[in-house]
Amino acid sequence: MSYAKVLSVGLIGVTGHLVEVEADLAPGLPAVVLSGLPDTTLNESRDRVRAAIVNSGQHWPNRRITVNLLPAPLPKHGSAFDVAIATALLGGSGELPLFPLEQVVLLGELGLDGTVRPVRGVLPMVAAAAQAGITRVIVPLANAAEAVIVPGVRVKAVDTLHRLVAFVRDGTALLDPPAPTPEGPAAGPDLSEVAGQGLGRRALEVAAAGGHHLALLGPPGAGKTMLAERLPSILPTLDDEAALEVTALHSIAGQLPPGGQLLRRPPFQAPHHSATVASLVGGGSGLARPGSLSLAHRGVLFLDEAPEFGKGALEALRQPLENGRVVLNRSRGGTEYPARVQLVLAANPCPCAKPAGDTYCECTPLARRRYLGRLSGPLMDRIDVRVTLDPLRAADLMATETEPETSAVVAERVDRARAAAAARWTGNGWKVNADVPGPRLRRPPWRLPAAATSALRQRLDSGSLSARGFDRILRLAWTIADLDGRDRPDPSDVDEACQLRTGEA
Repeated sequence: MSYAKVLSVGLIGVTGHLVEVEADLAPGLPAVVLSGLPDTTLNESRDRVRAAIVNSGQHWPNRRITVNLLPAPLPKHGSAFDVAIATALLGGSGELPLFPLEQVVLLGELGLDGTVRPVRGVLPMVAAAAQAGITRVIVPLANAAEAVIVPGVRVKAVDTLHRLVAFVRDGTALLDPPAPTPEGPAAGPDLSEVAGQGLGRRALEVAAAGGHHLALLGPPGAGKTMLAERLPSILPTLDDEAALEVTALHSIAGQLPPGGQLLRRPPFQAPHHSATVASLVGGGSGLARPGSLSLAHRGVLFLDEAPEFGKGALEALRQPLENGRVVLNRSRGGTEYPARVQLVLAANPCPCAKPAGDTYCECTPLARRRYLGRLSGPLMDRIDVRVTLDPLRAADLMATETEPETSAVVAERVDRARAAAAARWTGNGWKVNADVPGPRLRRPPWRLPAAATSALRQRLDSGSLSARGFDRILRLAWTIADLDGRDRPDPSDVDEACQLRTGEA
């Protein structure tokens, strides 16, 4: 027999597709032809597979070899097809009887010595195999703990091509996945370490409870970065669906920590202000990779010194902040990644950034306007909460009479507020108030009384508030009511929401 077929999986973004790897060996001049839209890395598998087969003690067939990856129109990229290609070649040459591998997905990269090396994206690949009805997969040993996260799939591991050949030929046992490492206790920055800044702490709590974007302005040392870094500590842990999405994205990026467990804590990404558009929203040649925006999915994207970021990078955030996803079109096809994040911006009020604040500022009014003007109006209009922090006083820094609230205490209130919002919007697919469309809040039964929104309507008519800002203040008011245990916002909630949004009482 000169034909054989095995199964593997290819990725487009976070979506896996079952791929049939065919091998046909025909008489003629020795050559290897690879078809099915392979990229450069996959084309190079011809040399890797040949060396791995020979160095594993197997015979390389000196015939004309055609390897085809189906479906042909689907772009294939990466080295995860190496093990499947080598197995199909050995099956087509008559070296291996492939019936033990029927309805089994093979994943892994081959080293020249025949070792099976880990690859990126194993978690979404195995999940795609499970959705296609495949219940058995063979993965690299280093990826096995990650693969067993997917329920309903029997995972076996290999460390060398020789071990896989022995299993197919002689029934030698494959390796079992290592036991998952138990998740350790939560560790990280705590809100109790933040001195003073009652307004900043309140803004952080409201942002966490409603899933709102946040901008923190103020002089150096006021606590902007400290507050932002502690936002994940008061966010709820991720549910199963969100944890699987986040873990799959980090698997594709090759950033999963060892241990083989779902990422239950909201991710935190803080790219440097020199980050390019591609590193921030995703990019690269061929099929685009996820950027910091997608790696912060279901968590926090923190841009410290936000005015120092490139204008193109900041403006590229506008559409994903609205849609919760980023679409990257390249010559080899389009890729879509989820990007539902909480954006936190931190900025000094001016270029000189005196620690004492405006009192000793040396910048002209024009320089101040130009500096913060780097944060465009359309971008800032998408930020729900915008607060200005005052410089810390010695009394705040050295206070010992009362201990600041810990993250655990604040997180309990955030959990209750989110539970109230989820119960209110149940059946609509919205989990936090920031997700609720504005028209829903402006119509019965959720429309607030005219007395509560009269000031907002005046701001809208005068042009000092946009329609988007009007809706965002309504969302903030609902979040404040949830935090304070009220069924509906009252006028004081709307006033506080307006202050958090505009900085004006």
